[in-house]
Amino acid sequence: MERIYLHYVHTGVATFELSAPDEREWRRRFDTIAEVGLPFLVAESAGEFLGYAYATQWRARPAYRYTVEESVYVAPGAAGAGVGRALLDELLHRCAKAGVREVIAVVVDSDAQASLALHRRCRFAEAGRLRDVGYKHGRWLDTLLLQRSLEP
Repeated sequence: MERIYLHYVHTGVATFELSAPDEREWRRRFDTIAEVGLPFLVAESAGEFLGYAYATQWRARPAYRYTVEESVYVAPGAAGAGVGRALLDELLHRCAKAGVREVIAVVVDSDAQASLALHRRCRFAEAGRLRDVGYKHGRWLDTLLLQRSLEP
């Protein structure tokens, strides 16, 4: 899992982090997600991590308690093999079971055609654009906010 994220931190813009979290930080993040009853999923085959997905609270204020932000990361060697779709489908299913109503995806507009296509296939709709909100690899980046409502 850490290896997958490290790839995205150093080579792409799927995350705005500039350095990868250590094992202690990963544990803190996982514990925070688990404490509020949200899913953290891992895809693996023959002992090799293929990807992971999780949902976090969208905002800390109580009125946002039924809205989450989802994240999906697929190992570079597993891209295009359906891992992202399987993870996102299961994540949405588990979010619905946890009482989530709205799911937000924050996708960097640059170099994200696969991510945008995945989210559109999973019925996410564009909800807005934030311009020049991130600076990474020597350039300013926009993010697209995508949103999907879940059935109660």
